[in-house]
Amino acid sequence: MITWLIGMSGAGKTTVGTKLADRLKVNRPHTVYLDGDVLREVWGDTPGHDIAGRAVNARRISHLCAMLDRQGIDVVAAVLSVFPDWQAWNRRTFSAYTEVFLDVPMDVLEQRDTKGLYAGARAGRIPHVVGVDIPFPRPAHPDLTLDSSGKAGDVDQLAQVILDHLAARGAA
Repeated sequence: MITWLIGMSGAGKTTVGTKLADRLKVNRPHTVYLDGDVLREVWGDTPGHDIAGRAVNARRISHLCAMLDRQGIDVVAAVLSVFPDWQAWNRRTFSAYTEVFLDVPMDVLEQRDTKGLYAGARAGRIPHVVGVDIPFPRPAHPDLTLDSSGKAGDVDQLAQVILDHLAARGAA
């Protein structure tokens, strides 16, 4: 089972994803958490952040999830995910795939901006920032869309909504 959390930088993918993985591990101890930023560090961030580099990273993450899935390991993946073609590949390839879109208005993302990406991009200091100079295609068919701006609940509540959704699908 692969649970794929999609959202822009600052949407809460890491926070919700780690909480979700911890909760899943209670009944599914063969669950791992993968974070797109951490995997970039593991792989040496050699592809970069332009579109071509992001495509390499997307392929790597999807194929890693496929390998783990074939071994019966559940994955919670927190990924910016700007490639609809890879989302479609995931849906066709994984044994069970749930796509969760963490939707946050851009003004909230810019207020959060803990990494300084949006401010740096708007000032011309940081290139290739999704949502500023690289378009973010909203997922076409997520299984679940959650407002993670704080209006729909805290991280515990959001993780619970995802768990309930997975349980309703017979996946958790």
